[in-house]
Amino acid sequence: MRTALYNEDHSAFREMVRGFIAREVAPVFEDWMEQGHPPREFYNRLGETGILGIQAPEEFGGGGEKSFKYNAIVIEESASAGVSFGNFSVHSNLILPYLTTYASAQQKKRWLPGFVSGETMFAIAMTEPGAGSDLAGISTSAVLSDDGSHYILNGSKTFISGGALADRVLVVCRTAQATPEDRRRGLTILVVDAHTVGYAVGRKLKKIGLQAQDTAELSFVDVRVPVEDRLGDEGAAFTYLTHNLAQERLTIALGGAAFASAALTHALEYTAERKVFGKPVSSFQNSKFVLAECAADVDAVNLMADRALELHDAGELTVADAAKAKLFCTETAGRVIDKCLQLHGGYGYILEYPIARLYADTRVSRIYGGTSEVMKTIIAKSLGI
Repeated sequence: MRTALYNEDHSAFREMVRGFIAREVAPVFEDWMEQGHPPREFYNRLGETGILGIQAPEEFGGGGEKSFKYNAIVIEESASAGVSFGNFSVHSNLILPYLTTYASAQQKKRWLPGFVSGETMFAIAMTEPGAGSDLAGISTSAVLSDDGSHYILNGSKTFISGGALADRVLVVCRTAQATPEDRRRGLTILVVDAHTVGYAVGRKLKKIGLQAQDTAELSFVDVRVPVEDRLGDEGAAFTYLTHNLAQERLTIALGGAAFASAALTHALEYTAERKVFGKPVSSFQNSKFVLAECAADVDAVNLMADRALELHDAGELTVADAAKAKLFCTETAGRVIDKCLQLHGGYGYILEYPIARLYADTRVSRIYGGTSEVMKTIIAKSLGI
């Protein structure tokens, strides 16, 4: 049960992505998990296929697509195959809107060609040891030089997806003190060159899931950032972040729907093949009931994700709608995947089975991009309560 989202062009793109995964990702994905990230040249391959720059302007080598549906197809196909593209989603789905919306003409000319080709990989650094969902608590600071030519950046960030391999990082920092009346005041985004003196990658964090996506701590000690590398206006970061969080949360919601769909497929295949007491697991009434529940949930979660995607393409996805989609899709995915893993029995806990990776990978979706509790707060506010 899906809405009529996709046309023939989307189908052709899906086949290309599916073939690319089969040839260049699936055979080596376990190596990536061991290493903690894809090899650096993989992103160049993504650039060559056009996947990295689907929505980037054509003048910079991108595909110029306005619709987010192509991005959704990548999410769906990678989930179906039980793989990931490392930092692709952060780079292409989260960061590109910041650059296309707020970067100056000169900045776009400098950054977007490398963004599209994979030569320059981007990450975004918001979270700090003492500031997660509460962005107003950010303490990383940047002081403008007396001559106004550069900022001096100091501080640290944690849980930065793609932080270990990034060439440039959008660092949210404080350029002016907050006030009791406005805790969001003074936040600015600097696009920091990761090769600058004083910039350092700290620990590469070990996670229970998303093993093929590097997550790192970053630190900045007197990092000199040219004023030309400030994104947009000084002090406007909170507004920029709020504007782009809807697409980030849509991305996570789409991932939840795709993971739930993949889990059901794996459970159907496994229970049909696996025999207990001489009969397929799927022949038992409990299995049938559990799979029926999961099928209904998968249809519901896909309808929610599809609707959110349509609203986003139409420019009508509100902050509250994005929060509803993220909350429902990620919470539902967690329930569905847990039930599907249970049907696998002990094998569901073994990493060589895709259901185990889905179980571990999906858990964080209820945390990053804003926790489920934050989503509920946003939704409640939209209800006037």
